[in-house]
Amino acid sequence: MVSDAMKLSTCLKEDNMGSETYEEAIAALSKLLSDNADLGSVAAAKINQITAELEAAVTDPTKFDPVKRIETGFLHFKKEKYEKNPDLYNALAKGQSPKFLVFACSDSRVCPSHILDFQPGEAFMVRNIANMVPPYDKTKYSGVGAAIEYAVLHLKVENIVVIGHSCCGGIKGLMSIPDDGTTASDFIENWVSICAPAKSKVKSECTELSFSEQCTNCEREAVNVSLGNLLTYPFVREAVVKKSVALKGAHYDFVDGKFDLWNLDFQISLTLAAV
Repeated sequence: MVSDAMKLSTCLKEDNMGSETYEEAIAALSKLLSDNADLGSVAAAKINQITAELEAAVTDPTKFDPVKRIETGFLHFKKEKYEKNPDLYNALAKGQSPKFLVFACSDSRVCPSHILDFQPGEAFMVRNIANMVPPYDKTKYSGVGAAIEYAVLHLKVENIVVIGHSCCGGIKGLMSIPDDGTTASDFIENWVSICAPAKSKVKSECTELSFSEQCTNCEREAVNVSLGNLLTYPFVREAVVKKSVALKGAHYDFVDGKFDLWNLDFQISLTLAAV
């Protein structure tokens, strides 16, 4: 007597289950049950189990799987970069000596490593809302201060670059803060107010421009405010005076595919550095 398991195996092979999509497999299993009533209760139960598992495995093609994205992303990196450049990663395992400290926005469209082709070990990164550098404050902005201190005093970076960008939501938020200073968020408006001087300058000098154009101007002016704020850190100011560190402003326009880089003449002196 042919067992239920053997019948089930034969029927599955005849239906070429391995080549079906999930939906087709579920339909084939359902047909298998109706066409082979003599399979018996054990085999029928097994088919019902397989059908249920397949139905559970069918997912909406538009549904994003974050775990799968992370897994495939890392595997691609490991295969295409890590394993193809063992000298680089062996060296990085022993330490880092980046040439750049980069301030960039948290905006997902403006990853500095992607747009500037930075390789691992080239740039020490600080990313936050609207790529802002707050003034020196041991308690209020200690997280940013720690990053700057580590980069300048311990990693000995030679360049600090603050990169603004087009269509910045943080700058739009700054420009939208009412004149009476009222806020509608717990953190965002308080943070972007770091560059309130940029807003004031644009509002006073660009009255003929549309709000959108004012925001674009403010994206650049806020970078300049951040560069000025960097000089409130004594160790940064000293390094700039000694010319061991250079400060640069930048703006990335992802709408037109442009990248601008500039220097500012702060006209600082050794006397100022000693303050």
